[in-house]
Amino acid sequence: MPLNSRITALLLATLLGLSQCKKNEPAPVDQLPSATQTGANTFGCLLNGQPWTPKGYYSRPNFIVTYDPGYDGGSLQVRTYRYPDDSSPGQYIIFGGGQIAKPGAYPFVLKGNREAFFVDLGQQTLCKEFEEAPALTYRAGTLTVTRLDLNAGIIAGTFAFTLYKPGCDTIKVTQGRFDKKL
Repeated sequence: MPLNSRITALLLATLLGLSQCKKNEPAPVDQLPSATQTGANTFGCLLNGQPWTPKGYYSRPNFIVTYDPGYDGGSLQVRTYRYPDDSSPGQYIIFGGGQIAKPGAYPFVLKGNREAFFVDLGQQTLCKEFEEAPALTYRAGTLTVTRLDLNAGIIAGTFAFTLYKPGCDTIKVTQGRFDKKL
């Protein structure tokens, strides 16, 4: 084999070998805490396909769950925030509502008893808060309570929702899970 052919073959083999190298980064959902029901004090979801977990501390815990069985047929509130880095403003995910008295699926609605919210203080004014109608024009999704055990003081579940308001990117929260000791 002539020298030029050997060099060409060697270069092609090297390029082929390099093209097969991939970083073994975990999938976004694999970067979330497991969906447990043990009171593990965990929360995570994918926010527009990226892992989102509570982070930072701003004078109160970054993951709070309250449940009052005597109010509104069972009232649940899940409140969490994160500071992506030391110089970034906070992001908040909040959801819950009433008429949650046992494990089961509960829909989020645009106006009414069960709602989900997202706030990103780092966004422009128009798109920083996805909270209430009429500015918020679409809210749909489901909260599924998988464990509600008042004797053990544990509440756990999964959630997903979509929020939209004109002029802003859609907020899609998927693969959500929480597990909290009350």
